[in-house]
Amino acid sequence: MSVTESAPPIGRLGFARHEDVDVFVERLEAFERGEVSPDDWRTFRLLNGVYGQRQDGMMMIRAKIPAGITTPKQLRALADIADKHGGGKGHVTTRQNVQFHFVPQADAEDALRLLAESGITTKEACGPSVRNWTCCPFAGVAAGEPFDPTPYVDALARYLLRGKYSSSLPRKLKPSLGGCCGTDCSQAFINDLGFLARSRIAADGSTELGFQVLAGGGLSTLRRSAITVEEFVPVGQLLEAADAVIRVFHRIGNRHNRAKARLKWTIDKIGVPAFIAEYQAEREVIRAEGGVPLVLLEEPAPPVRRAALSQVSETEPGYAEWAADSVRPQKQAGFSAVVVRLILGDITSAQLRAVADLATQYGEGEVRLSNEQNFVLRYVPNNKLAALHRELALVGLAKSGANSVADVTSCPGASSCKLAVTASRGLAGILTDLLDARPDLTAATKGLDIKVSGCPHGCGQHYIAGIGFQGGMRKVAGKPAPQYLVYVGGGIGADKANFGRLIGKVPARRGSATLERLLDFYNAAGATSHAFWSTVSADVLKALIADLTQLADADATDEDFVDLGESKPFELQAGEGECAV
Repeated sequence: MSVTESAPPIGRLGFARHEDVDVFVERLEAFERGEVSPDDWRTFRLLNGVYGQRQDGMMMIRAKIPAGITTPKQLRALADIADKHGGGKGHVTTRQNVQFHFVPQADAEDALRLLAESGITTKEACGPSVRNWTCCPFAGVAAGEPFDPTPYVDALARYLLRGKYSSSLPRKLKPSLGGCCGTDCSQAFINDLGFLARSRIAADGSTELGFQVLAGGGLSTLRRSAITVEEFVPVGQLLEAADAVIRVFHRIGNRHNRAKARLKWTIDKIGVPAFIAEYQAEREVIRAEGGVPLVLLEEPAPPVRRAALSQVSETEPGYAEWAADSVRPQKQAGFSAVVVRLILGDITSAQLRAVADLATQYGEGEVRLSNEQNFVLRYVPNNKLAALHRELALVGLAKSGANSVADVTSCPGASSCKLAVTASRGLAGILTDLLDARPDLTAATKGLDIKVSGCPHGCGQHYIAGIGFQGGMRKVAGKPAPQYLVYVGGGIGADKANFGRLIGKVPARRGSATLERLLDFYNAAGATSHAFWSTVSADVLKALIADLTQLADADATDEDFVDLGESKPFELQAGEGECAV
């Protein structure tokens, strides 16, 4: 069955091709007839963004959204999928994708077609491919940025999608581009491939725009801050630089041991100088082939509105608390960007449709997703902020504390993921409720974030959190019980990633008590950033929570053997996660 090609979203071209869905359906039907092996089918569907869950027959579908930029039409399509196939909600990830869980495999075709109609693709959203390009949601509106990197990340995504090497790599390659304000808000230092916007003065005195090229960053069991492959690449050579890194990985990456197949392992094996030499050699090959011209699409112009240069004073209940964390002034005078806090990255179909309308009514006509699992509306006139707050409140999206310590990040965990040990969303939800109920605690806590992952792979990014929790298991009275490894001091700076230190392992039900104790200690010291933890010895930090880590057999209760948010006894389900395929 084929679908007529639809027009691209107004103002921004989509990434979807309907023939991708046609091929997916053909391969699915061949698999059902026994003409395609289970392994070949799994590899294929992963490369099309359809990911197996721990529940038989249920799928996770990942909508690939480069730079996290969505249009109102696309938001409404996401809402339709949520209603028809996703239990009424979608989930924003730390890589600026939108996922739908518990989708029956038989429903995958309809979901993919709905996405394609709006211009959204799932191509290479999973599997050994070039994954979604992340970018700072404030790109183009942040004061101090060298230039707006948005059109460049768009060009990279278009050039590499369905490319010669993009779906046949040794393992996944996670990319990122950003660089506003001289920081790494796009998290390039923990990505396999990263670009940071830079500028320099050329010999003729003019300003030259370019990027710092990074490679080999990553989390999981081997944490690495990315190396600098090239200090400055002119913008016109951006695609060539990306192509060179990908070609090197494709050619010399480990295809025999999936556990050591990521790009960081390749760099570790041959060494940094040798990797850079390989990269430079590929650059020469690409030049000899004629190079890769950079093609930039024209950025949609924000709507012309008369912006007030000063914010109108408002006394509406909750407005001041909301604005303190949610409103960020833009470099464009009279406008602000607004962060819409999504609890644990979840958003309902009704809320998706409401945001689609609000983006047109109050913003630039599109929405950007963030790696904190939130939405960002930009170009909101300052004199319209109070009205926007009222509209958001009507649909339950005016929660204060956006991007603060209360805004907890979490992966889906064992509710759906085969690799997860614990139901990370259970702990993350409890921590969220605790922090929202303790304004005295959150008001005093500056410069920290809380992140939770259900296993060592770190999709919740707990290794780079001010306080991070990693799901694990311990034996108590001979039975498995859920626990969390506690990390402190992680974060990403302007020139590298810092990874948290492990200070203890606490039973799952003591996670909230652990967090309170750590925040009290942090606030008592007057700390204001992740860096505080590095000034405290490991022995002091371990002693701080030592009593919470102990659970004697005789002291264990029935609750200690039930994961947070679950009702049945905890058990370790050893499954093969498809993220490694």
